[in-house]
Parts: sequence; C-alpha cells; structure tokens
Amino acid sequence: MVEVAALVGDTARATMLAALMGGQALTAGELASLAGISPQTASGHLAKLAQARLIAITKQGRFHYYRIASPLVARMLESIIAVAAIEVPPRYQPRSIKDDALRFARTCYDHLAGQLAVALADALAARGRIVLCDDGGEVTDAGANFLTAFGVDLSAKTRGRRIFCKPCLDWSERRFHVAGHVGTEICRRCLELGWIKRQRDSRALRLTAAGRAGLFETFGLDLQKDDETHQAHRDAASRAAAALLRA
Repeated sequence: MVEVAALVGDTARATMLAALMGGQALTAGELASLAGISPQTASGHLAKLAQARLIAITKQGRFHYYRIASPLVARMLESIIAVAAIEVPPRYQPRSIKDDALRFARTCYDHLAGQLAVALADALAARGRIVLCDDGGEVTDAGANFLTAFGVDLSAKTRGRRIFCKPCLDWSERRFHVAGHVGTEICRRCLELGWIKRQRDSRALRLTAAGRAGLFETFGLDLQKDDETHQAHRDAASRAAAALLRA
C-alpha cells in the first residue's frame, strides 16, 4: 500500500494517471506534455507505474501507448479523486476539481461521470429502469428492454467477467452515477450516436445539439432544469461538509 501511495502521490505521475482516466491510450510524449515534464522524465515515471501494474503498455509501430491497467486501478484512482473533492478542505483541492467542463460531463475510465451522468442515473431510476443503492445496482426487466431498444448490448458475451451494474460515487456531484458493464455500454452508445464528443487532452466531454435533443426525447432529460436541481444538491452537500469541518 505504501509503495502504491508513493507512486500515485507524485504530482507528475498523478497528472498522467488522471489523463489516462479518460479511457484512451496515450503516448509518453502526450503524457509528458500534459504533465509539463520532459519526455525522458515521463518515461521514467511511466516505467515505475508499469512495473507496479498500475498502467499497461501497447506497442503499435514505433509508438508505445499507455492506459490504465484494469478497472480495479481505475476505481482506486476515482476513489482518491472523490476523497480529495469531498473530504479535503478546499485549499488542498487540485485545480481540476473546479473545472466546469469536467463537472458537467467526463469519462470515468470507461463510463460517464459528472452532472450529465448523474442526471441519466436519476432518470433511469425514476422510471424504474435501474435500482442504485450503497449495496449495488440492478437493471429491472423494464430497464433491460429500454436499454436494449436504445442500443445497449447487455449480453453476457460482451460483459465478460465485469460487474454488470453498479453505483459509482461521483466526486463532483457527490451522488451516484452508473458504472459497470451497463455504464460502459451507455457511454459507448452515446459516443456512437454523436451525442457526446471527446475533448482533446481532457477527460471532459462535450454535449452536442443532437445529444441534448436525444437525451430529452429518449431519457426525458431537461438539462437546464436538472442543473438547478443538481446545484441545490451541491449547495446542500457543501453546507454539510462545512458544518463538519467547523465541528
């Protein structure tokens, strides 16, 4: 545990790991640029992360591509981000926590996170299509029919050994979004439809005009109205956290 904490705790390595949480494989040069360090220094950091099995390497031509090694590592990193965002006083929080684009929509390794993801989870739960609680997640029969019609592949052959449906605490919204195979498939389908677009050098996602219309028609999401609701939740959570710090 101490070795992993020391590896993740370095600023440059933490920045590179955070970049890889976008779910895309990146080269050493790209990661070096994001971390603000030289390619040689980045290579040394990446070698240590690979040796600890926190990242995996794929060689394609003359390039080496790096990615998060497993969903387990991704969950660990997202949990650290959640603790930093929720439990640590503001003066210690990294700048990215305050990034509005990340707060609105981002990738959490292989699934959606942020305000958009929480709104999706709320919409699915409100219509009895999924159940999310501290103990786990479940897709109802009605939910399975709905998601299949939407284009989500719920078959066992695509799922493999992954958890089917699970709640993931969103560090910016401080509420659950959908993770597991179901969350991955929803993210894949939204990207496939062009409802969301990846942004260069960032985990943030951009919601397109087609996406705004599609989310309203398919999931009943009115994002402007939902934003007011989520802001109220964030304000309440901030007041509760401030009260705990004063206690």
